Amino acid sequence: MTFAEMWAVAFPPLMWVLLVVSAVLCAVGFYKFVYFLSIGYGFAISGIGVTMLILFRESLSLPLILADVLFILYGIRLSGFLLVREFKSASYRKTLKEATKTEKPMPIFVKFAIWVCVSILYVMQVSPVYYAHSVGHMVDAVVYVGVAIMAIGLLLELVADLQKSAQKKANPSSVAIKGLYRMCRCPNYFGEILFWTGCLIAGVTSLTGVVQWVIAVLGYICIVYIMFNGAQRLEKRQSQRYANDEAYQAYVKKTPIILPLIPIYTLNKKK
Repeated sequence: MTFAEMWAVAFPPLMWVLLVVSAVLCAVGFYKFVYFLSIGYGFAISGIGVTMLILFRESLSLPLILADVLFILYGIRLSGFLLVREFKSASYRKTLKEATKTEKPMPIFVKFAIWVCVSILYVMQVSPVYYAHSVGHMVDAVVYVGVAIMAIGLLLELVADLQKSAQKKANPSSVAIKGLYRMCRCPNYFGEILFWTGCLIAGVTSLTGVVQWVIAVLGYICIVYIMFNGAQRLEKRQSQRYANDEAYQAYVKKTPIILPLIPIYTLNKKK
């Protein structure tokens, strides 16, 4: 099989439909570029979930229906949570403004490049489930395991966000340290990693050829990297804000930053 033939198998016409949906829905980032990686991200994943339910309606299997529904719920939860937090939380708006502050407006060609890259990335992330859809008759126990892990990851994200909101409401000047935050300092990011790990597992027995493997694994590696990078930036902000908070310093010394039970307590180089 030639590379062109492998590429046709790895990125067939229906996958281009997902790319169009992803691009249209995350285009909200042209209004505010950070939305490419936040609200637009949620929109795109939900839209892709709906699109796959429609495209494969003639050959749907239970676990893949559940996977698509989880994509939809994932996007609704993420975009909904971010929109509510941005509109209701003055401190979050301030943090968002500081994180995105630049001396000059971002050039349109840079926004365009970001838009193209994230549109492709979101399709790559869901590609394992897409490939499982394309060979639906091969659904096996591995798919069920992957979907179960996706559900656990989504539940962790939801609970972590609710717990953080409740703790910040009760004590706005302190970080969340109770509930899932005893397990690790970024349980929402850990839930995100679990969600996409489940997605990869759900499609792993359906992957055919080098190109499909590269697309699926690269999409997974990218989102895991983004989560670790996000945790690193959060740690840096909190370290500066709570440098003199003894309770916070004691908390970070005994609580892993992102992976429970893995004794990684910092992602930043110590001075």
